[in-house]
Amino acid sequence: MAEKVANTETMGEAGMALNELASRYWQFLRHEFPFNALTAGEPLNEPTLFREAPSDFERRADVARIFQAELGNIPLASLSQNDRITYRLLERELTDLQDVFATDSHLRPWLLPAGPEFNTQYFANLTHLGDIAQAQLYLKRLATLPSYFRDVQACLDEGMARGIRSPKVVLAAAAANIGQAAKGDASRTAWCAPFGRSPIASHAQMVVLAKEAAHIVAQQIQPTLKSLAHHIEHNLLPNARESVACTEGPLGVEFYAFWVRHFTNLPMTPDAVYAIGLEQVSRLEKEMTEVAARSGVGGDLKSYRRFLAEDPSFRESSAERLRERVEALAKRIDGKIPSILGHLPRATYGVQSIPAAASEKLPMAYAQPNPADGSAPGTFWINGLPDRVPTYSLVSVTLHEAWPGHLMHIALMQEMTALPMFRRANFTKYGACLEGWAMYCETLGHELGLYETPHQHFGQLDMEMWRACRLVVDTGLHAKGWTREQAVQYMVERLSLSRNAIEAEVDRYIAMPAQALAYHLGGLKFRELRTRAQARLGERFNLRRYHDQLMAAGAVTLPVLEEIIDTWLDSHAA
Repeated sequence: MAEKVANTETMGEAGMALNELASRYWQFLRHEFPFNALTAGEPLNEPTLFREAPSDFERRADVARIFQAELGNIPLASLSQNDRITYRLLERELTDLQDVFATDSHLRPWLLPAGPEFNTQYFANLTHLGDIAQAQLYLKRLATLPSYFRDVQACLDEGMARGIRSPKVVLAAAAANIGQAAKGDASRTAWCAPFGRSPIASHAQMVVLAKEAAHIVAQQIQPTLKSLAHHIEHNLLPNARESVACTEGPLGVEFYAFWVRHFTNLPMTPDAVYAIGLEQVSRLEKEMTEVAARSGVGGDLKSYRRFLAEDPSFRESSAERLRERVEALAKRIDGKIPSILGHLPRATYGVQSIPAAASEKLPMAYAQPNPADGSAPGTFWINGLPDRVPTYSLVSVTLHEAWPGHLMHIALMQEMTALPMFRRANFTKYGACLEGWAMYCETLGHELGLYETPHQHFGQLDMEMWRACRLVVDTGLHAKGWTREQAVQYMVERLSLSRNAIEAEVDRYIAMPAQALAYHLGGLKFRELRTRAQARLGERFNLRRYHDQLMAAGAVTLPVLEEIIDTWLDSHAA
């Protein structure tokens, strides 16, 4: 008995030590990544939201090593299952912070499609100004954004000094995007938009503050962005390379290997990812050929794709009509969600069109989660260029981005108050889990009765093929010596997207190595886990309970998710 008590005490001490370390780690993250803390619903009064200077990354790596040494002193075997999950996720994040610095990833900042101008506009779109104090703090935050842009430039310059040369195609597009953001009437930019949305927009003091915001944008933000665009175009672009592989240059191979591990959550080599991609592309081509044969249009897959691309009935006539159609579809989907999920979030969301000027270089759609403090709804952004959004893909993309996909998944995670804060807030670090769930949600359209025509079914398979092609193309570009044109042609031959859309996609894979690998590998894992659950539980399998268990896991790595589901299955099978 005495030994059991001692063991219980040890387990309690280990759990407390882990929770205390996790709490300190979160406070560290709040300081290092204030914007992440803000979106997590944490009260944050400091003005600075982005810390991206080279010295910031070095400091993070140093502190992460200290935290990791402390974590190593906590006996893993003495922890509960949930604490073991926290341990493993904390260990992964601390290792990643060190690997980012060790591979010089900070000297290759992402510029496309979401560069620093987009990140700050994203922040503005999330902002709700409910009172004068919030508006005054927002002004202070606007004034810090030029420093963030200069920090990004400092990282680019240090990278160039170390021999890192970016692809021309990335720098040219980034300079154009940043330069575009520096233009226009300051008062009509995304940075000033929170004042127009404010419920007290007409208050005399708010009117004054709105004018001050426009002045900051016009005199500080836009000139700094213009300077950054000029610097990229005239100082970096002349030294850029025609080739596109991130593995070229100093630490290039290590850089790509790290990001493959990070985004897939799996110890996979680029060659292994490439092989899976080829296998999946072959499978999907067969399924798509079968759907094309049932469509009654054309005699083969190539003819059917041409029909879908050329028939004007599959494109809306305006951004407004497209948005209205998506709103109606989203409402219809919402009514079906209770049949597949038992626990629903309190948050809501709306549908907005991406401004036309930004739509060319952005994807078909993306999800902007609601602030965790509930101050604003989530937003499902749909591309503002209707030609980029074929209507036969709307069911798939809405299931993926809105409910039950990203917006609902993240809203549920924000409500998991029993989890350590870093596990609730760091969902973006678990792309294979987030994108895997969203990919799996696309397949649920069949059970929900949403794929009513062969065209819509084809749209779902086309979206899946898109993600499968990414496995081949991303590794082809960065590990197999593919050219940009080779990657574009590979996708043109297999997708119904326009060539312009495919070129934008390929440029994204060049600019953000390995990020696109998370989708299909994650989706395959989620489908594998469901097949396993149905096989083990048989008639006792309940879809709502199973999905609730998946959601209760929060944002985790794929191996951890598999362990959670296997443990749940063991308890139910018994």
